[in-house]
Order: sequence, then structure tokens, then C-alpha cells
Amino acid sequence: MAAGGEAHGPLHQFEIVRLVDLNIGGVDISFTNSAMWMVIAVVLVTGFMMLATSRAAIVPGRLQSVAELSYEFIANLIKDTAGTQGLKYFPFIFTIFVFVLAANMLGMVPYSFTFTSHLAVTATMALVIIIAITVLGFVKHGFGFLHVFLPSGVPMWLAPLLIFIEVLSYLTRPVSLSVRLFANMMAGHTTLKVFAGFVVALGLFGVAPLVFVVALTALEVLIAFLQAYIFTILTCIYLNDALHPTTNHP
Repeated sequence: MAAGGEAHGPLHQFEIVRLVDLNIGGVDISFTNSAMWMVIAVVLVTGFMMLATSRAAIVPGRLQSVAELSYEFIANLIKDTAGTQGLKYFPFIFTIFVFVLAANMLGMVPYSFTFTSHLAVTATMALVIIIAITVLGFVKHGFGFLHVFLPSGVPMWLAPLLIFIEVLSYLTRPVSLSVRLFANMMAGHTTLKVFAGFVVALGLFGVAPLVFVVALTALEVLIAFLQAYIFTILTCIYLNDALHPTTNHP
């Protein structure tokens, strides 16, 4: 859970704190606790992958096994959702998965900071993904990418309504992608903080809340993984739209 004093409310853990004040040309680019934990996530994931693959063996050790399982998991996810053509973009998808997973898992460490619980972070990631996929769709198919907004075989009199619905749905993708991750992480950490406060306040009578906190923590670890998985699989689905804009709308 995020950093914050015990006397503070459950939302204090989401507070952005400036660690190094930086202002260039009137633009605030201060280094914050959120940025610090992003760097920590990148360093840990990079270090783990380098360590796991530095001594690759035919019979893998524990670290190599985890790295290989992660690779196969994402590779299969891409093939199942975007086809074999999607494997070309494996580095992009894999990076998204491990970054979000590391962010969520690090957020479970006491006195850490869960930067995926901030809408500004998740919305930025979602916008980058949607813009990149949209550009890819137009680069590969030109104006043929617009078929994603008009299913084939649709009567012309119904086309305006369906185009409006499809465009609206497409534009809401970054909203749903970002809000889902942000809301789940924020709600879970807030609930944990509230019940942890009950444990301290009730003293000897805080056994029941303590048991609940332990169970909720285990659930939050599962949710942390699921949210990284959902964020990734939705990205793969959107990638499939860019690679096969006509096959999604028979």
C-alpha cells in the first residue's frame, strides 16, 4: 500500500509528493514519488529479466522458468486474440503486461506507492496505446482501416447509426481501459487501509478485522494480476482491430 502516516485517512496513500522540484520554461517536471516507483518498477523488471536469461540452460532454473512462462503466456495471449501477425508486436505487449503487473504488485508492499491507482497515469498509458494502434491501422490498411467502424453487409440505411455507435465505442476505449485499472486499484487499496485502521483502533478486539485484512490482501494480490491481464488482453483485442479491421465485423 502507498506511503503515508498511520494517522492519515485512507486516501492519503494516493498523495503525490514532490521529491525533486524541477521547473523548465514554466513547465513543472518535478520528480515525484509516483515517478520514483515507476523507475523502481522498470529497474526491477529489467534486472529480473536480465538475471533470469543471463545463464540460459536447457533445464531452466526457477528464475528462467518464470521468465519463460511469462514469455509463453503473453505469446499465447497474442496469438489467441490477434493471430500470428500480432507476434510482431510482442515486445510492446509484453512490456505493457510486466510494467502494469510490477506496478500493481509493488503497490502491495507497505509504504510503497501504487501509481496505477492514479487516473493520470492509466489514462496516459491508454491514450498512448489507442493512438499507436490507430496509427498502425491506417499505416497497414490506409482508409481500409475505417471498415472497423462499418461492418460488412450492413444495409446502407442503417450505416449512419452503426458508424456513430462504432465511432463512439472506439473513442471510449481509452476511458474504459484507464478507468478500469485505476478504479480497481484505488478501491482495493482504500478498502485495505480502512479495515487496517479498524484493527489498530479496536486493539484486542481487532482480530476479526485482522482476519479480513489478511484475506483481502490475498484477494488484492489476485486482483493486481487480473488487472494487468485484463489491461493486456484488451490491448491485444484492440491490436487485432488494427491488423484485421474487416474480420472483426462479419
